Amino acid sequence: MQKTRAFLIAIIMTLTLSTFNSCRQTTPTVEQEQTSEQMPWILDKFDDIKVLRYEVPGFENLPLNQKELIYYLAQATKCGRDILFDQNFKYNLTIRRTLESIYTKYEGDRTSAEFKAMEKYLKKVWFANGIHHHYSNDKFRAEFPRTWFSQQVDKYVDPQELKIEKELLYNIIFDEKLYSTRLNQKDGVDMVTESACNYYEGVTMKEVDKFYTELIDQNDPRPISYGLNSKLMKDEKGNIVERTWKLGGMYSSAIQQIVFWLEKAAAVAEEPQKSIINALINYYRTGDLREFDRYNILWVGDNVSNVDFVNGFIEDYGDPLGRKASWEGTVNFMDSVACRRTQIISENAQWFEDNAPIDPAFRKKEVKGVSAKVITVAMLGGDCYPSTPIGINLPNADWIRKEYGSKSVTIDNITYAYDKAAQGNGFNEEFMLREEDRERIKKHGKLADDLHTDLHECSGHGSGQLAPGTKGGELKNYTSTLEEARADLFGLYYLGDPKMVEIGLIPSLDVAWAQYADYIMNGMMTQFSRIELGKDVEESHMRNRKLIAEWCYEKGKKDNVIEWVKKDGKSYLVVNDFQALRKLFGELLKEVQRIKSKGDYEAGRKLVENYAVKIDPELHKEVLERYNKLGIEPYSGFVNPDYELVMQDGKVTDVKLVYKYNYTEQMLDYSKNYSFLPSIN
Repeated sequence: MQKTRAFLIAIIMTLTLSTFNSCRQTTPTVEQEQTSEQMPWILDKFDDIKVLRYEVPGFENLPLNQKELIYYLAQATKCGRDILFDQNFKYNLTIRRTLESIYTKYEGDRTSAEFKAMEKYLKKVWFANGIHHHYSNDKFRAEFPRTWFSQQVDKYVDPQELKIEKELLYNIIFDEKLYSTRLNQKDGVDMVTESACNYYEGVTMKEVDKFYTELIDQNDPRPISYGLNSKLMKDEKGNIVERTWKLGGMYSSAIQQIVFWLEKAAAVAEEPQKSIINALINYYRTGDLREFDRYNILWVGDNVSNVDFVNGFIEDYGDPLGRKASWEGTVNFMDSVACRRTQIISENAQWFEDNAPIDPAFRKKEVKGVSAKVITVAMLGGDCYPSTPIGINLPNADWIRKEYGSKSVTIDNITYAYDKAAQGNGFNEEFMLREEDRERIKKHGKLADDLHTDLHECSGHGSGQLAPGTKGGELKNYTSTLEEARADLFGLYYLGDPKMVEIGLIPSLDVAWAQYADYIMNGMMTQFSRIELGKDVEESHMRNRKLIAEWCYEKGKKDNVIEWVKKDGKSYLVVNDFQALRKLFGELLKEVQRIKSKGDYEAGRKLVENYAVKIDPELHKEVLERYNKLGIEPYSGFVNPDYELVMQDGKVTDVKLVYKYNYTEQMLDYSKNYSFLPSIN
């Protein structure tokens, strides 16, 4: 992200029932509740994914009004799940409900190869919020036969509930060329027509650019984020129109439920949070993007509320043109002990800005409203679930960040869960050559990762300013990659600054060197384990890391700053000069900031295309072989905890935190109790 994700449901208004809702009633639900100490960190594994749990330490000690606020905000967070499925692909809800209907009603052998393959496919669909991989964007391959699947559809799915022709359904799932990628950002293609995401329909990239160019007021110092909350398509007369996501508009039935729970939250919230929630509700009611700006200004100014949240159409990574935002939600509260490090970073924000290795014209003269904290997440939803960021920096509008500041968080209980689940997996021993690097990471790795995230979110995204006349949309499809690179470079550069030791954030620069060694190894090699052999790097965060590492390798080659080493037939990356590498980080940061500040599209395009996209096939093959031998799933996500209201004499007396064990059960439960949209929207 520029970035940055008990069910008391009886009082919800009437639901929009689906095929899955009606068929699920015959399937028993098994609830496995265990204490935190009894539960493992890894709950499920399938394909390239492992599903983890996260704890919510400190919830029990919160005052009742904050517990109740978390409960209502968590309910609102779960109600937006269907929106993301539909945004990711027009037919995702139809496919998910068809699969779930077969899964819950199936009377055959559940150990058969066909059923197990379909079960794995369904788990992947749940995890990715659709039929395209959450990271690579490639469509999943079905490993079960088409004929077998068609037989199950005939047997277990009501044809009146299917909503699309069966042949289209089968072609979508089994034809690898049809809707092959959710997000196509390859240079030289029509990224709108070649992407399967559901942000555009019947329009071309040229038509989209023309439509929004004509809307934008180039002289507006507070530009509207046009297109952020709408689908662009043609009406029956061939006119290009927006379908706005609001009450009474597209996704209205799900937004109605979100608003219902937000109103409950506002009723127990204290000021200023009550006004903030009401502003968000008004935005959902009107769809007015000026109202969204008003909500963001109120939200970023609230640095006193212990409980906080994100809810709405926020990040534009899923749009090939970087304009339309996916729905997401999180609920959190402050980790007061861990906040010390982010408070120190916030207090030194002006120093970081004044000493940044960038053109002084692009530095902020006065850093406003930079706040950072470490949080405990209590609920993940939408584009933050099951896979979630570990840090968030919002709002995204550059003019709001300049005039009002930004709010940054690092999610400590998520990074703690990752750390616990990864212990003893043999990864560093396999890919890191030098014992001294492995020891640094063993000793300082968690702190190094957390601080890099803190710096990335708090100071990185919040730093710099646009040049006069630059509006912020000039970099188009390269915006996300370059923005993530800018924030990463800021964090990397300052992590190795002696100032970090001086202000007490790190004991020595060994913390930075641990991060540098790990970052270069990941950017140039190990992150390729997440990509199918022969594919390019498509995801913005992965492109960012590759861009930085490859550029620094090339620019430092004559001084041997970074070296490829072959030993026993295996490839390794070794950083020979950490100080020189830090200097290279600073040089690249200067150029990326210039590109953003000036809106230099061509320079940004060349950086990304030259360093961030292509993978050497021999290296890629080697990485995959070595990684697969470790038996480690490259992707992780989470199940949410549950919250149950404790009632006495019609009043809430407590909110109980419950950890439920099963990934499949949670997904089925969400599809039953938090599914409000029709299959086709």
